Amino acid sequence: MAQNADPVYAIIIKGGHVIDPKNNVNEVLDVAIDKAGKIAAVSKNIDPKLSDRIVDAKGLFVTPGIIDMHTHNFAGTEPDKYLRNSYYANQPDGFTFRVGVTTVVDAGSAGWRNFEKFKDQTIDRARTRVFAFLNIVGEGMAGGVTEQDNSDMDARKTADMALKYKEHIVGFKVAHYNKPDWIPIDRAIEAGNLAGNIPVIIDFGGSGLSLEELTMKKFRPGDIYTHTYGGGGKDREAITDPVSGSLRPFVFEARKRGVIWDVGHGAASFSFKHAVPATKAGFFPDVISTDHHGGSMNSAMKDILNVMNKFLALGMDIPAIINSVTWKPAQVIHREEIGNLSLFKLRVGKSLLF
Repeated sequence: MAQNADPVYAIIIKGGHVIDPKNNVNEVLDVAIDKAGKIAAVSKNIDPKLSDRIVDAKGLFVTPGIIDMHTHNFAGTEPDKYLRNSYYANQPDGFTFRVGVTTVVDAGSAGWRNFEKFKDQTIDRARTRVFAFLNIVGEGMAGGVTEQDNSDMDARKTADMALKYKEHIVGFKVAHYNKPDWIPIDRAIEAGNLAGNIPVIIDFGGSGLSLEELTMKKFRPGDIYTHTYGGGGKDREAITDPVSGSLRPFVFEARKRGVIWDVGHGAASFSFKHAVPATKAGFFPDVISTDHHGGSMNSAMKDILNVMNKFLALGMDIPAIINSVTWKPAQVIHREEIGNLSLFKLRVGKSLLF
């Protein structure tokens, strides 16, 4: 193509199947991107002369940037600290853009004591947009006895850090607690209330407590259960009945009261043993996420596209899958400016979508 003297757009993506769940867009359209890297137009036929760079997307899906709502990105050089400032966590940029991810949410790698280090090392330096669930443990996800320390679970200090960094912290995390009490969950929910009713995300297991009590009594609407299709051991309940293998009835009831069900695939937190009967019963996830870290990416998880494909194989339709990695997680973390294309007043035919 001959170069235009002054092209209007940096890129035009032509002929792709655009899916934007927020705006009920599900058809073949062109997408134009301006020189600032922003979506500038969506239309059936954008004149190719308006850009020097044309991407042929025929036969491909074009979506808002994918949001991976469960990752671990507090990469560092401390040995034996699991996912807190450690070798086991991953800087995001090497694993995001290549699979369509533009936003990640770190799931509790940092606590209030070290969030600012995480912000400096990762959030402020990554090209990927990075949000965080702050761990209720002040030291964060350092593994072992650190994550069992009730004295380091301070709801007020955790909430204060979230209020200080509202633009980055979207909720609170509890994980890997193996005592038979509700202390970390109660304190995380207290922090959520203190910080303006922001959600908690719970990795629930090891304590032998009731999943039904967690989701039907403890959780507030908007709180998140992660590793939905995992569990099943003696200390970690699954969403399926251990005898019959069928989906447990309270799961749908919890969804009705506003509980969010997140995949959080991980290295060992997803099992077809639970996913097959659950999805056959019509129970698909609200959010598809990876639990991306050094172990899961080299195990059965691989990346977000692989996890999405598993749910395609399980019978989840493509628009629902796209919703679960774009608009739905944006709503869950209260960041509705992302996960959609509507900020730019998309023109489809003669109509405007907002």
